Amino acid sequence: MDIHSTESSSHGRYSVTVDGHEAEMTYSRTSAKLIIIDHTGVPDALRGRGVGQALALHAVEQARAGGWKIMPLCPFFRAQAMRHPEWSDVVNR
Repeated sequence: MDIHSTESSSHGRYSVTVDGHEAEMTYSRTSAKLIIIDHTGVPDALRGRGVGQALALHAVEQARAGGWKIMPLCPFFRAQAMRHPEWSDVVNR
């Protein structure tokens, strides 16, 4: 999946389009070292295809590469983080 990243001064978004449907994960940057993931939206047409999981993993990889932490306010991302203890190096629980 080709995930796109956009970021303004304090807000960011990861998005991917699959079969004409767009899914997204949004976040707020509180500092150079912390983002708060606040929303994951996956259209019904894409549910069960691993799109949300791909967005979550992308966020984790970006945090590792950028040296920042993630605070998961989004229920979907929080649930994924609980299933993936190997993300604990970047996810604040």
